[in-house]
Amino acid sequence: MTAANRATNEIGRVREIVRYPVKSMAGVPAESAFLGWHGLAGDRRFAFRRLGNDTGFPWLSATRVFEMLLYQPVGLDETSGQPLPTHVRTPAGRELELRSDELQREIAELFGGGVELLQHRHGIFDDAPISVISATTIAAIGDGAEMELDRRRFRANILLETGGEPFLEDAWVGGTLVFGDDDPAPAVRVTMLDSRCKMIDLDPDTAARDERVRESVKRLNKNNAGVYGTVVRTGTIRVGDPVRLVQEP
Repeated sequence: MTAANRATNEIGRVREIVRYPVKSMAGVPAESAFLGWHGLAGDRRFAFRRLGNDTGFPWLSATRVFEMLLYQPVGLDETSGQPLPTHVRTPAGRELELRSDELQREIAELFGGGVELLQHRHGIFDDAPISVISATTIAAIGDGAEMELDRRRFRANILLETGGEPFLEDAWVGGTLVFGDDDPAPAVRVTMLDSRCKMIDLDPDTAARDERVRESVKRLNKNNAGVYGTVVRTGTIRVGDPVRLVQEP
């Protein structure tokens, strides 16, 4: 397929970039981030595993322990070549070393069972290494739920300012998002819709659950909000970057 056979159009700009160093804990916004073959550098590189769990998904997430959302990774260690946290700020305001026994005990107590912290240099993802959503879609879900929604509920790596209609992300599946004006520019192949779980019902500041949020997504767009993708070209993405959608007929 030649370039002449591809349809390309600018769909918006990058409004926010967020990495989530510890699975299910709070995110860390960034003005720029390196988009590597395994997602954003430093994203989901740590997770707490439930001891004795032999399923294909042993990771402890906020769907089981809502309060995990209230733990904030802090500090910076780049000795591995990736931006990784050194500590975690607890809901009580204490800063504990990420790898400390004290933090592990606190998380285990919340869960009610044994856990251990694991690190994976390629990330610990559910469905794909990159998630993208538009601010327009979040606003429409909020309107449907009759509440103003915090974008953090949706835990996207890349938030786009697109204008236009909500849920336009659905039409991106099979296409490629190209970020910025570099040549070559980093790019993500959009592979699937983001089917939502009850995580979006959780307030990122209190962990209180409000089921109106997911009910709104179900009603408006069959429980889908945003998209997942895989990286097809690496590079640095920045807040404010233009974003183009490349589609092959």
